[in-house]
Amino acid sequence: MREVNDVSKFAGRRRRAGFPFSQRVSGGIINMEPEMEDKTVELMTTSGMESQTLVDDLSPKKTTVLKPTNGPVMGSRKRPSEGNYEKEKEHCITLFDQWSEADQVEFVERLISRMCHYQHGHINSYLKPMLQRDFITALPAQGLDHIAENILSFLDARSLCAAELVCKEWQRVISEGMLWKKLIERMVRTDPLWKGLSERHQWEKYLFKNRTSEIPPNSYYHSLYPKIIQDIETIEANWRCGRHNLQRIQCRSENSKGVYCLQYDDEKIISGLRDNSIKIWDKQTLECLKVLTGHTGSVLCLQYDERVIVTGSSDSTVRVWEVTTGEVLNTLIHHNEAVLHLRFANGLMVTCSKDRSIAVWDMASPTDISLRRVLVGHRAAVNVVDFDDKYIVSASGDRTIKVWSTSTCEFVRTLNGHKRGIACLQYRDRLVVSGSSDNTIRLWDIECGACLRVLEGHEELVRCIRFDNKRIVSGAYDGKIKVWDLQAALDPRAPASTLCLRTLVEHSGRVFRLQFDEFQIISSSHDDTILIWDFLNIAGGAMQLTLYRRKSRADWLMGASVVKRSASSFFFLPPCHLSVHLPLSPLIPVLTDS
Repeated sequence: MREVNDVSKFAGRRRRAGFPFSQRVSGGIINMEPEMEDKTVELMTTSGMESQTLVDDLSPKKTTVLKPTNGPVMGSRKRPSEGNYEKEKEHCITLFDQWSEADQVEFVERLISRMCHYQHGHINSYLKPMLQRDFITALPAQGLDHIAENILSFLDARSLCAAELVCKEWQRVISEGMLWKKLIERMVRTDPLWKGLSERHQWEKYLFKNRTSEIPPNSYYHSLYPKIIQDIETIEANWRCGRHNLQRIQCRSENSKGVYCLQYDDEKIISGLRDNSIKIWDKQTLECLKVLTGHTGSVLCLQYDERVIVTGSSDSTVRVWEVTTGEVLNTLIHHNEAVLHLRFANGLMVTCSKDRSIAVWDMASPTDISLRRVLVGHRAAVNVVDFDDKYIVSASGDRTIKVWSTSTCEFVRTLNGHKRGIACLQYRDRLVVSGSSDNTIRLWDIECGACLRVLEGHEELVRCIRFDNKRIVSGAYDGKIKVWDLQAALDPRAPASTLCLRTLVEHSGRVFRLQFDEFQIISSSHDDTILIWDFLNIAGGAMQLTLYRRKSRADWLMGASVVKRSASSFFFLPPCHLSVHLPLSPLIPVLTDS
């Protein structure tokens, strides 16, 4: 009976102290709520003899503990006996220290679940500073600057700008670690547009090199980054608006009646003409450097690398030329009619012909080329081929695209859809883009053979087509070059009216061949001209980034302060590329002599 009285007295005092008490006392037995029938989560405090009796009677071995409800707290907790509270607290801490980490976490979780919202706020305010760690400052203090630099080197430009403004130590790590230089180097390694700008503006000479007195400080690269972004934005705007600088190479001669094929790099343009010659042009001065002769028919297709030029002609032969001397190294005689197209890479060459066949060659060296297999199946002239390690793709005047295994040369599938003969195509990854004399362009998924989109707009036969990860560029017998949005074309929800970004009209005859990169289109035509459409160097267009010159320390400090003031305002354009960039392959010329 004394137990009940003691508990009743305790309950009354708890109510007066402002704590809810939800237990009922009946017949000397304490009736607990179901959710409270767990192990002890709270030690209760009382005063005097009553407190001691209650602690004795409600030992952890035989009692579950009373729990306050999750309601508002009415004032601070009253402790009649401060000494007892301290003893109980120390006892709890002693028990807590004896438990495993998992038990401690579970216990604290259950305590927190029984607290009210404002108590959670107090706990959060207490924990928040404990959870914060300035590791960038802490690591250099331990002699681990390189680790701090490596961590910050993963930031993009916007985050790097913000990190510089955190504190002087973060700014020091970024500056001494040359992290803006490393960011630009990462972009140049992974993005062809950045790589091209680096080469054209010649600031790549300061990249990928160890620190020397000739290498500019971090502030130079910090100021360079927003200029590059502005350059990229201007180039993209020029493509969409059709702004360009146009240069023209006149190929006209006594016997010339058109430029059938071409390929270019930063130094030269190599073209194949209908007058049976191959001409090499200086890309800067636009002067003819060399003329290669030997074919007895029009040069319909070509491709070159750093060692050789390989050409195909209406005389039915394939010739291999040495790039520097122009000497003929090999002549392949196999096809019975004009060689319309060829492609070579990684020791393999594929040629196709008006005789309806495809020849697969092994290229051990320029002088050691052997026929591996002849692929037959098309019912008309095979106008174009392309391939990678998995598939060889061919297109014909019989309106079909055929897919073959590169390793076994076995037939895989046919892509049907064009209503007339197919004149050109390009194949990369799973995507095939083809152009036809039905005046349309089709996009295909090579794995399932499905046509993904039909592009309409040309008024005559689509003779040449190229694409990268952003755009498709096509040329046709209507004399027009069209630029299409590739990503929109792959989106079935995109309206057809939004797909063609720009139509370029400068050729006065049929467009036979084109190649392009991020900065330019180079095209050739029946009008005996080669046109260079430059979207980078135009009047009032993309800025020309200046080279680094050595400055005094005062100059650099002044520049750094300007950069810091503008750091939060410049717009960072994240890489707008696919997960894997689709690089432009060497030029692949097309079609029969007419």
